Amino acid sequence: MSGYFDDLETRSADQRAAALARALPEQVARAAGLPGYGGRLDGIAASEITDMAALAGLPVLRKSDLGAVQGPGNPLGGLTTRPASGFAHIFQSPGPIYEPGGTEHDWWRMGRFLNACGIGRGDIVQNCFGYHLTPAGMIFESGARAVGAAVLPAGTGQTELQVTAARDVGTTAYAGTPDYLKVILDKADEMGVKLAITKAAVGGGALFPSLRQEYADRGIFCLQSYATADLGNIAYESDAMEGMIVDEGVIVEIVTPGTGNPVEPGQVGEVIVTSLNPDYPLIRFATGDLSAVMAGTSPCGRTNMRIKGWMGRADQTTKIKGMFVRPEQVAALVAKHAEITRARVIAGREGEMDVMTVRIEAQGGDADAYGASVAEVLKMKGTVEIVAPGSLPNDGKVIEDTREYG
Repeated sequence: MSGYFDDLETRSADQRAAALARALPEQVARAAGLPGYGGRLDGIAASEITDMAALAGLPVLRKSDLGAVQGPGNPLGGLTTRPASGFAHIFQSPGPIYEPGGTEHDWWRMGRFLNACGIGRGDIVQNCFGYHLTPAGMIFESGARAVGAAVLPAGTGQTELQVTAARDVGTTAYAGTPDYLKVILDKADEMGVKLAITKAAVGGGALFPSLRQEYADRGIFCLQSYATADLGNIAYESDAMEGMIVDEGVIVEIVTPGTGNPVEPGQVGEVIVTSLNPDYPLIRFATGDLSAVMAGTSPCGRTNMRIKGWMGRADQTTKIKGMFVRPEQVAALVAKHAEITRARVIAGREGEMDVMTVRIEAQGGDADAYGASVAEVLKMKGTVEIVAPGSLPNDGKVIEDTREYG
């Protein structure tokens, strides 16, 4: 589909190992000197951390650790090598957790993925990721800038205007969640508008095979990436569409969930990422996501390690409609209404769209009031079903994902 983004993508194993041996000790030393690590890297000889085997001996950093060190006047928690005022942007994700953002060339490393999608000079990208507080919009805009594409900063919502803008400016590529492109295309069909979109770079949720095929049937080449607000791009698909290739600016390990212990090759485990970004040196950051290493290298010629893509969550935290729903949010929903004894969030699919059902154990109650609380606490709307106390399964789950990831 496209040429390589740079020579890093086709390095030999020896070249990649030598580069890691140089970069990793420097990054560990940076992190060890930051107050946000709270001494967890004290006593470690950074110069000896030169490969993944040595890296596996360092402690794991979790999302909750970020929140614990962040606070008023110290939004980045002493985990960055610049003060908050030294970054171009500060973002807020649910929690709240604050993340930095830079405008230096491809700071989020998303250009590599957009290049793999065939997006570059001459393209106009309709960026339907959010620009409000959370960083996804800027992450993909930065990538578009890196490959020389123009951007229509569309964000989400106002679908009719999205269609009109795509037609008027001649949008050729889409960036956003997998589902929302279908919403735009269906609205365009309804309006009798033909769009020129032939490429799609998606993330923030699973790209189901049936949806990818629907886009292909419409003449749209669609690939997905795996990225987070803290780390930027982690892995991405190429036109080979065999797993996801790990980005050149991170180190990925697969470990037994809840530990830092690497699993056997090919086994499913939690994705742990070490970022080589000198501004934000996250060492062994636990994503909470599940994946597995794929043997061999991609037929596309890119030589870095591959993973099987997103395979669920190591905990019950689940992404629905591109937003995370966490167990603590379900607990907060229950706490808002004295008559609710338990609640269970169920993630499902209707057609090609994510849907959320919230089953609430209560003696009667007002479904509309519960629905308003669901929207407030979970940050999205869902169908509320009131069930009798004691009828939800006694399996410890508060979030259930019934979607098939085939």
